[in-house]
Amino acid sequence: MQKIFRPILFAGGLALALFACSGSKGITQPLTPVDTSGANGATVNWWVTTGDQQSLLKPGNGQPVFSSSNANGYTTIEVDSSTAFQEVDGFGYTLTGGSAQLINAMNATAKQQLLQELFGNTANSIGISYLRISIGASDLNATPFTYNDVPAGQTDLSLTHFSLEADMSAGTGLIPLLKEILLINPQLKILATPWSPPVWMKDNASFKGGVLQTKYYEVYAQYLVKYLQQMKAAGITIDAITPQNEPLNPDNNPSLKMVAEAQRDFIKNNLGPAFAAAGIATKIIIYDHNCDHPDYPLTILADAAAAKFVHGSAFHLYAGDISALSTVHAAAPDKALYFTEQWTSATGGFDGDLKWHIKNVIIGSMRNYSRTALEWNLANDPNYGPHTPGGCTECKGALTVSGSNVTRNVAYYIIAHASKFVPAGSVRISSNNGGNLYSVAFKRPDGKKALIVLNDNNAAASFNLKYQGKQVVPVLPAGSVATFVW
Repeated sequence: MQKIFRPILFAGGLALALFACSGSKGITQPLTPVDTSGANGATVNWWVTTGDQQSLLKPGNGQPVFSSSNANGYTTIEVDSSTAFQEVDGFGYTLTGGSAQLINAMNATAKQQLLQELFGNTANSIGISYLRISIGASDLNATPFTYNDVPAGQTDLSLTHFSLEADMSAGTGLIPLLKEILLINPQLKILATPWSPPVWMKDNASFKGGVLQTKYYEVYAQYLVKYLQQMKAAGITIDAITPQNEPLNPDNNPSLKMVAEAQRDFIKNNLGPAFAAAGIATKIIIYDHNCDHPDYPLTILADAAAAKFVHGSAFHLYAGDISALSTVHAAAPDKALYFTEQWTSATGGFDGDLKWHIKNVIIGSMRNYSRTALEWNLANDPNYGPHTPGGCTECKGALTVSGSNVTRNVAYYIIAHASKFVPAGSVRISSNNGGNLYSVAFKRPDGKKALIVLNDNNAAASFNLKYQGKQVVPVLPAGSVATFVW
């Protein structure tokens, strides 16, 4: 049951605040001109989610107005829209085959209402602008499969048996569901990622683990070309692919081990040239694994013949530190960065997950030059399925779908605090953190500023939000996140 929101009183009467992020190290050249709109008299709208769930993406109390700065002892967060960083591609989730299966099983009215809520642009929508999907099955499909499965012992070098049928069926329906989503948001960007190539290409002939045999590099490149061409023929343009999900994790089902040198050679000698020959404009994004190995993408980017085909690098945060993205940015500032997956666990608490993910996945990735922030699975059933045998049994989706009933979990609010207010095409702008207050700020295509703030304190915190010499003074509850727009 949705809990009642208790209004928050603001220091200094109707003062409220916007809050943003200081520029990460390594870039000083603004991407956008100085904002001359002025803050004096600007009205602030804001929304808050608290760790105790007393407020869940609810409007704040009142609409404060920027006014002259008054001295006080609070931390000051100053937003500076004259210094800008990366453009945002979007916020969202992985739409797994299991997610599609559950959403497709809803009654038609409930399904359409949910899709409008997730992908629409109305006041009641959260405006998801980016999705990741699997090429073939992920571990959150009911069973493992690829688009070219043949009987054991056989091969299909000409890819005669290639078919998207497994994702066209009424059971999974990933492709029909994507087409419904694109009718709601035609600008949605899609990243596609394989968990495993066809098993006949692997040295262990298994969905789980193994490596891609070098003799099949060329046919696998053609497999990915064929995938992109047939998806486009089905009405779905794939903006980007990564060659392999979690290439250093061969223990999932499905999975594949692909070390940096193998991915480098595959891109340089096969995938990149195959895309060029076929006129494929889809971006190639490398790595797609944890922040503890920035050496992986750097190995590929250090090879000029491979790097010319690479648009950027993707990361997860099950190990390492989010600052790894800035390490890669410093070495290759001309390449884009993406944050593409982070799960919430069945055993996690709403309050702890809200704080950690807002701090690291949303604020942390954006402050370290990422163009996306994606949580993991969009939807699961009450038993955390579907999943493959050996697939994740504790991955809590943003939604729990039981028949046509939907429960919104913590990952829903983590993403919504960004996706609802920071559309694709926004640009991150400068601000500073202070104490246990963390933030990131954006200038939107409509010229408005959006600021996401986390109060990572055990008590309510007042602070000054300062913009162009004016300020508002909000009070944020302990362990809460707020998004401000002006």
